[in-house]
Amino acid sequence: MPHSRRKCSHIHPKRYQSSRLNCKRGRTLATTITQYRYENGRRYHAFRDGEYYQPNDEKQYDYEMIVHHLWLLSLDDKLFSAPLNNPQKILDVGTGTGVWAVDIADIFPDAEIIGTDLSPTQTAMAPPNIRFEIDDCNSEWVYPEDSFDFVHMRSLSGCVSDWPALYRQCFKHIQPGGYLQHCEFSVRVINNEPGPQTARAEEMYKMYTDLVLQTGDMIGKSFSVDQNMPELIKEAGFVDIVDSKPIWPIGPWSSDERLKEVGKWNQRSWLDGLESWVLALFTRQLGWSAAQVRTWVEEMRHVIRDRNCHFYNEVYVPR
Repeated sequence: MPHSRRKCSHIHPKRYQSSRLNCKRGRTLATTITQYRYENGRRYHAFRDGEYYQPNDEKQYDYEMIVHHLWLLSLDDKLFSAPLNNPQKILDVGTGTGVWAVDIADIFPDAEIIGTDLSPTQTAMAPPNIRFEIDDCNSEWVYPEDSFDFVHMRSLSGCVSDWPALYRQCFKHIQPGGYLQHCEFSVRVINNEPGPQTARAEEMYKMYTDLVLQTGDMIGKSFSVDQNMPELIKEAGFVDIVDSKPIWPIGPWSSDERLKEVGKWNQRSWLDGLESWVLALFTRQLGWSAAQVRTWVEEMRHVIRDRNCHFYNEVYVPR
């Protein structure tokens, strides 16, 4: 691998700090990051209040652990697919629960691992080579250029205001010969076996997709980046982009044993995560009441559980 080329392989409290504590806007951050917003029975982040649509409570933690398992299944039980060789510094953008960052820190104990997010992680124990920072990936990154051997991002759909700018920041801060890995899901749901018996389900999934895309446009953070990720990443300067879009069945309906396992976990992620996905978006942007949202979520759950419905969504996974 030529040194001059950056590649994309698809393409506890003491550990917490802000990457912006020396900036004027970050001086009081340490005392405010846990002053959470409580809304409609869920808890949301305090830093950059309202910028992220999903909660950060215990229920969300459990859901994100399910999604972590789904990504592992899609990567053949691996945390990454890039051919990493003794990386010294790794950045996990939007670290969430911090589980990926903690696991990668265990694999590379000599590497420095940084995980960033709007919320403090709920990871009680972490290896000594990891630190978590409160930060917004949409802001200008404060790290020196060419800092990282590997930048990891996943499930950031609906979180980013300018995807080309984010990819340019990744390129700027990955050293020559380093790697970007970005795993993303699609909010578009596809019917594997269309027919009269699935017409109502198809209508419900389409409503979900349309409303999520609409609210993404309203907040200026697209939910459709998966449609043109390779092109945007290439435009940022990355090379050797490997494009792969496997499917996640919704339910264990596939005859393929691996996909059946993926479908079982994806169905659970839909059942457990749907309220988190839409509650803030639909109440804040569409004017729905929390009761309306939860009634609609229950209707969707009936569809998700229907054994006669064989739907799936695509995900973008590096290979």
